[in-house]
Amino acid sequence: MNIRNLKSGACLSAMALLLLGLSGCAATIRDDGLEQRTSTAIGRSVGTFTIAKTGEETGGRINYTVKTKDGAAYQCYMYSATGFQKAMSFGQTPHSDAVCTQMGRGGPSAAADKPGASCNPLLKAAGRC
Repeated sequence: MNIRNLKSGACLSAMALLLLGLSGCAATIRDDGLEQRTSTAIGRSVGTFTIAKTGEETGGRINYTVKTKDGAAYQCYMYSATGFQKAMSFGQTPHSDAVCTQMGRGGPSAAADKPGASCNPLLKAAGRC
């Protein structure tokens, strides 16, 4: 074995370790798990909406949008355990629940701010009408 072969082998080993390390940063949740958590977050059955992943941040955060068959849109995110986190915890790191916000609707006071909006006891107690 000469020095050139030794350097070549060390370089290949270093590259393999680097690629293995980078793959450990990706989220590990499967699509069916993402659908189930989203279903719970938006209160709709699995299959009545579509998910479009918009990006993944470091640390396993997944940002995505959801569109329902009736036209509602949601902006969602969740945290998924990365490969590295699963390895360090022997597979015991759980995924978070999905957090979703419906888009295109006014806030809770939007109805009370409209002229002629019905005023119920809760809105009166909150000082909204």
